[in-house]
Amino acid sequence: MAADASAPAAANRTAAPTDASVWRDRVLRVVVPLVILVLFVGVWDWYVRAYGIKPYILPGPFLVAETLVKDWGTLSGALLVTIRITVTALLLALVGGTLLAILLVQSKIVELALFPYAVVLQVTPIVAIAPLILIYVPDTQAAVLLCAFIVTFFPILSNTTQGLKSVDHNLLNLFELYGASRWQTLVFLKIPAAQPYFFAGLKIGGGLALIAAVVAEFAAGSAGAGSGLAFRILESQYRLNIPRLFAGLILLSATGVVIFWLTSLASHLALRRWHESALARET
Repeated sequence: MAADASAPAAANRTAAPTDASVWRDRVLRVVVPLVILVLFVGVWDWYVRAYGIKPYILPGPFLVAETLVKDWGTLSGALLVTIRITVTALLLALVGGTLLAILLVQSKIVELALFPYAVVLQVTPIVAIAPLILIYVPDTQAAVLLCAFIVTFFPILSNTTQGLKSVDHNLLNLFELYGASRWQTLVFLKIPAAQPYFFAGLKIGGGLALIAAVVAEFAAGSAGAGSGLAFRILESQYRLNIPRLFAGLILLSATGVVIFWLTSLASHLALRRWHESALARET
């Protein structure tokens, strides 16, 4: 009885350090990058002040922050244009890439016919394709969206296809043994098993969508109310308004971080209960 009574207490004593280590890891993931950021900003500000660097060469961090606040009306509108193009391209690539991946896995003929051309689009630099798209697509926003879609599409297609093909053969044999149809095998086995690959492609595609949107905006160089943040950066460069250029770059970087965080969160929520990549290691 004494041994039985002491067992729960021993279990609690072993569980507490595990919980503490989890919280410590979470705190460190936030604190360590913040400390590095503070150190970087401090060194940046010291360097600019110590050597008297002119703002049109290298502005200080506080001047960049002041410019970001002062020009927020202009930069925020351009940022919304870029975000809208990025999100739209990502959503279109999610739908198109996933559906085409399912079609490729279900039909070998379709895979042999279409997949090589998807590879051709992927390996051709978007910088080379963008001028042609801008010529043949009269609407600039539609052309930029198409460029972002082309770059985002392949990672989702490739990862999802690989996931659908990576199902355990023993499970496939089991489904066949029980007489499951191809549709049932796809819905209840292949698609769930492909989720880790799909979310890996989603995280890659999210960043590439933003990069492609910016590159296409650079190629378009369109001014006006519908211009994106990339044009504002180019405009700042031409006018030697380097503080605004840095402010635009910071907004782009922050947007990329948010996109990566959101896609990582979606992956964690979908996989946290069953996949090894999202489960905490047992001690």
